[in-house]
Amino acid sequence: MRVDIWSDVVCPFCYIGKKRLEAAAEQAGVELEVHWHSFELDPDAPARQEISNSERLAQKYGRTLAEVEDMQRNIAAMAAAEGIEFNWENANSGNTFNAHRIIHLAQSKGLGSDAKEAFFYSYMTQGLPIGERETIEDVAARIGLNPVEVDDVLNSDEYADFVKFDQEVARDQLKVTGVPFFVFDQRVALAGAQPREVFLQVLEKALETTDDAPEANQCDVDGQCNPVSEQPK
Repeated sequence: MRVDIWSDVVCPFCYIGKKRLEAAAEQAGVELEVHWHSFELDPDAPARQEISNSERLAQKYGRTLAEVEDMQRNIAAMAAAEGIEFNWENANSGNTFNAHRIIHLAQSKGLGSDAKEAFFYSYMTQGLPIGERETIEDVAARIGLNPVEVDDVLNSDEYADFVKFDQEVARDQLKVTGVPFFVFDQRVALAGAQPREVFLQVLEKALETTDDAPEANQCDVDGQCNPVSEQPK
């Protein structure tokens, strides 16, 4: 089954959603053909933030550092349930434009999901500065991309149009305001890192309906990630 996914590599719910989708597909015996699409949560971000991610979020949203840290702990607990180690204390957010370009390069070689997983892991678990070239080159090497091709992309504007096109489709056609955002079989949309059982239901519905599913945990266009208190039944 084809699944188109809009996400950003600094979005913890995007990683959680990826794991839940994969687990649901395995449980349902459905083979996925995943197409990754770019969605920058903060296109104006610097390559590397000079303050901690928690401090940045507290300043941006007028919350106390304690409130933000509690939110991050809640997200880390959700991630742990999916086998993800979210070391939020070390998270180093930054500009993800070049990461998205490398994901497009990887996808052209059938390595899109490998690249996405590696970038998620680098940001959430390893705490690497996701916007810096050294990190991007490390991820590319880890999944087997040719370093010469990677350098050629990073030294040029190659795949920049792909990133921009993905975001235009998301905002102008699909009206996406947060990620992750999934489209199954080019007919059924699902917003947010829904519970695994919801992914199971949608995989079944994708064969027979065009109904949209409700929204859930997402990172919004301002880069804020918030779990909701209620999940769809």
